[in-house]
Amino acid sequence: MIEGYTTIKEIAEKWGITPRRIQILCSQGKIPGAVKFGRDWAIPSNAERPNDGRVTTGEYVNWRNKSENIKN
Repeated sequence: MIEGYTTIKEIAEKWGITPRRIQILCSQGKIPGAVKFGRDWAIPSNAERPNDGRVTTGEYVNWRNKSENIKN
């Protein structure tokens, strides 16, 4: 790998998340300095893990069922 950069696999192990999630974060531009070379991503070695913006509270569990009950 290029000096100062690491692979998705190494970052995934370091941050404790899946390589696919790293790919998604890179494609969304949430990892500053990540560069795509062909089909692979090069991530700066000193990159910090971005905040996870996904909702994990369970607030939206069964949200379709809740909206249907309101209409009735």
